[in-house]
Amino acid sequence: MKLVSTLTCPECGGVSEGNMPTDACQFFFDCPHCKVVLRPKAGDCCVWCSYGDVPCPPIQEGKACCS
Repeated sequence: MKLVSTLTCPECGGVSEGNMPTDACQFFFDCPHCKVVLRPKAGDCCVWCSYGDVPCPPIQEGKACCS
């Protein structure tokens, strides 16, 4: 399982690497480049699944995310 993902901000295109939590969902992420607060897209469980290059740990394991 991968615990590090690269988020790409949809507003400015800035790229940030981050550690995904295994014990909680991350609904918000502050873009360090443009200061926009990222939120999950409709139908996605967290910011990692919406904007990351790797889905969150529960999804990687085939489980429901954030339930």
